[in-house]
Amino acid sequence: QGFKDNLHAVFCLAENAVGPRATRPDDIHVLYSGKTVEINNTDAEGRLILADGVAYACQDLGADIILDMATLTGAQGIATGKYHAAVLTNNEEWEKACVKAGRNCGDLVHPLVYCPELHFSEFTSAVADMKNSVADRDNTPSSCAGLFIASHIGFDWPGVWVHIDIAAPVHAGERATGYGVALLLSLFGGASEDPLLNLVSPLGCNGDCPPEEMERDSKRRRLV
Repeated sequence: QGFKDNLHAVFCLAENAVGPRATRPDDIHVLYSGKTVEINNTDAEGRLILADGVAYACQDLGADIILDMATLTGAQGIATGKYHAAVLTNNEEWEKACVKAGRNCGDLVHPLVYCPELHFSEFTSAVADMKNSVADRDNTPSSCAGLFIASHIGFDWPGVWVHIDIAAPVHAGERATGYGVALLLSLFGGASEDPLLNLVSPLGCNGDCPPEEMERDSKRRRLV
């Protein structure tokens, strides 16, 4: 789509197959960030590789905007429903932008509570930096799952971090919906040379920006 900025796509993929090296309860892993994780739920495996992915984007790619998107929690469908994905971010402007981008393109998004000072304690471990699953599943588990990922770049990281949980809207019955493609194009459309994407993007200059403002808005961001 003719992106003018430095855009990377990191695919956090793993085969969830049982074998002699499979993760077991009470294992302790050292993740890419260097933090240790006590396994108290072997079904919460996706967040482990997502945590490695965002740490890689931060440390190796030097990104200043990191967006992770995954079918992470069944609780997302309870929190925001079948049609709205859930967004969790450390930046209020980007939270609003995700909601607006979703309305512009049809991939709807609704915010989750972002409050690490109250919720990250759900992962407290006596033997590691954190556990991989919450102690209380009644305490906003979708928000907590996102916080687990964010903790591997650090809650004091100065960049923009956005987490989008798409567990429910990616399927309708037995069929995939393709959710997420339009959302990403709309959200980052301001960094594209495509006039239509510029128009629907809620960030940066849209098609009605004066040329002199476009000249001033020349900062290049590295996007993930």
